[in-house]
Amino acid sequence: MKFVKMHGLGNDFVLIDFAGSGSVQVGSTETRDLKAMAQKICLRRFGIGADGLVILLPGKKARVRMRIFNPDGSEAEMCGNAIRCVAAYLYRHGLLEQDETRRINIETLAGIIIPKLIVTKEGEVKAVQVDMGEPRLERAEIPMLGPSGPVINEPLKVGSVTVKITAVSMGNPHCLVFVDIQQGSNLEPRTSNFEFPPLTELGPQLENHPAFPQRTNVEFIQVLNRSNIKVRVWERGAGITLACGTGACAALVGCVINNFTGRQATVHLPGGDLRVSWGEDNHVYLTGPAEEVFTGEF
Repeated sequence: MKFVKMHGLGNDFVLIDFAGSGSVQVGSTETRDLKAMAQKICLRRFGIGADGLVILLPGKKARVRMRIFNPDGSEAEMCGNAIRCVAAYLYRHGLLEQDETRRINIETLAGIIIPKLIVTKEGEVKAVQVDMGEPRLERAEIPMLGPSGPVINEPLKVGSVTVKITAVSMGNPHCLVFVDIQQGSNLEPRTSNFEFPPLTELGPQLENHPAFPQRTNVEFIQVLNRSNIKVRVWERGAGITLACGTGACAALVGCVINNFTGRQATVHLPGGDLRVSWGEDNHVYLTGPAEEVFTGEF
C-alpha cells in the first residue's frame, strides 16, 4: 500500500487514500481489517510509526470521508490535526475542484467539517483553518454519566485523589483539568488540594474512568493569561501526543465557561502553537499548520 506521512505540530499520521482519486490510490477497504492495520502501521519500531491512521474514502454527504484510527485500533470521531492534514493533502496533490480550493467539506463521524485553506501568493499552504462546529456541554452529549446539565469544575474521584474537571465534547469527549505550574520549576503540576501524579499515571486513569462510557481524551491546562494557555494532552487510544486539535478547542471552551480567558487564545502545546477562537455563531475555529513529511510503500 502506498501512503503519505503527515503531521500537525508533531501529531503525526499515516494517510492512505482509498477514495480512488489520489496518487496513493490502493482500491477497496472491504476486505481489510482497519483496526489491525492501524495497530500494525502505527508501531514506532515495527511499523511506519504514527499517532493515528487516516483513511480517505468517497463520502456519502461530501466528496471525501475521513476515518481515523488510534494506535490501539479504536476509531476516533474526529481529529483537528488530522483533518488539517487531509485538507492540505487534497490541495497539494491536486485533488480538489476549483470551487473547493479554499473551503472543503469533509465527512467525519462527528459530522461535516469544513477546513479553509490559507494559501500564500506562491500557492503554498501556509495554514489551515477548520470550522470545528459547536461545542457540546450537556453531560449526556459528551458522554458522561451523572445528572443532566454541564460539567464545570466538578469534583471527580480518581484513585486515591479527587480532581476537579470540566467536560466538553468537540464531536469527541474531553476531560479538562486546570493546573497551576510553578514558573521555572520542574515540579509536577499542582492544584490547591493535591499534588498531581505524573501525566502517564493520571492520564490513563481519567481516560478509562467509569464516568466516561466511551472513554475520554484528557487535557491538563495551565492558564498563562487571558489570551494564552498551555496544554498537555493524553489522547484516548494514543497516550501522550505533542498536540491535539480537538483538545485545543475543548481547552479554550473550558477556559471561557470557567471565565479564565476570552473567546480567542493561542494554545501552546509541546509540538507548537494553535490559534483557537469561539465565535459569536457558537462555532469553534482552529488554525494551524499541516506538513507532509514523506511518501512511501508499506
